[in-house]
Amino acid sequence: MLFSYRALKNNKVVVRQIEAESQSAVLKFLKSNDYFPIHIKKVSSFSLPFLDNFFQRLSSHDISNFTQQLAMMLNAGLTLTESLSIFKKQVTNPAMLKLITSLDEQIRGGSSFSNILGKYPHYFSNMYIALVKSGEASGKLSDMLLKLAENLEKQRVLKSKLRNSLIYPAFIVLAMAVTMAIMITFVIPKLLEVYKDLEVELPFSTKLLMVVSSFMTNYWVIVLGALVFLIVFVGKLLKTEKWRKRLDTLLIKLPIIGNVIKMTTLVDSTRTLSILISSGVSLIDSLNIISEITDNSVYQKSFTNVRKQVIKGVSLGNALNQEAIFPPILVEMTVVGEKTGQLDQTLMRISNYFEIESDLALKALTSMIEPLILVSLAIGVGFLVFAVITPIYNLTSSFQ
Repeated sequence: MLFSYRALKNNKVVVRQIEAESQSAVLKFLKSNDYFPIHIKKVSSFSLPFLDNFFQRLSSHDISNFTQQLAMMLNAGLTLTESLSIFKKQVTNPAMLKLITSLDEQIRGGSSFSNILGKYPHYFSNMYIALVKSGEASGKLSDMLLKLAENLEKQRVLKSKLRNSLIYPAFIVLAMAVTMAIMITFVIPKLLEVYKDLEVELPFSTKLLMVVSSFMTNYWVIVLGALVFLIVFVGKLLKTEKWRKRLDTLLIKLPIIGNVIKMTTLVDSTRTLSILISSGVSLIDSLNIISEITDNSVYQKSFTNVRKQVIKGVSLGNALNQEAIFPPILVEMTVVGEKTGQLDQTLMRISNYFEIESDLALKALTSMIEPLILVSLAIGVGFLVFAVITPIYNLTSSFQ
């Protein structure tokens, strides 16, 4: 909730606004910061919750930027509360301001930074919290935050590459589907009306187009409703563990798409594992975090199995070797890293290798999708033209 307050500090009247859970929380905040409260009032405003959630979301870039700036201020010698106070003055995103205000209030209340971050799982992953906890214990919080910021930015860039490579194909497919639907529903019926009064044998393609066009014209509401229901149903279905695993297994087995998923997953997991180990997090805890933050359920299960083997005393390299999903180069490099005592550095090198491979896989995927779209577009347009033009050609031929 948003509150406005008027308070006195150093013989000066201060009028500001603050996000807080209650009026008593505002009062506690003012007293802890040497303010003498004069007036506190809740700011009432009309808002739609779902619109607030949509327009006031925090992106991965926001969290990365927050982490980097916080690390720089801590590295400059500022305390955590001083850093958050400075950050509040320069932030413009309402959602970020609300988050930082809440963090500041709880830290001033005596809670540790890592415990507070655990209350916001949508923004801060288990890896983030583990590294912050390690930084608090070692007194190197700024160094850990810099590592986190760098890792978050690399994750954002990787996801951005994947998303950007699919935007153009997705746009073309959507535009093609909408155009075909409009043509079949509104344009084609007017053209086909001409053929009904003509005593000409219509080809199968034209008859099929007439049936589809008639159905779409008369039952387009049902078709649209069925499409929405199908999308919602499939979305709900894929949230279940059983069907999500089936989909992930299927996607991994696809020729080029599967390679993209494998490489992008391995880039993120090996880099994250390297950062966790180098920051003092135990190997077992690191593997547990990796299995939780990995998106693909197949890799989640594999990392869980690896963790179980490590708990039994098996080395990481041998545990990875027991899972067929991990490539031999990862297994061999991990074994070398364990023998030389440089596992974290070795994992970072292999992560860089997988990053190069993921870029190549994305380029291959883009090169494959574009011709397929053009061929599909040509077939669809060709069918429409053939179905509409053929009766006209037959009619003119009968006059000769």
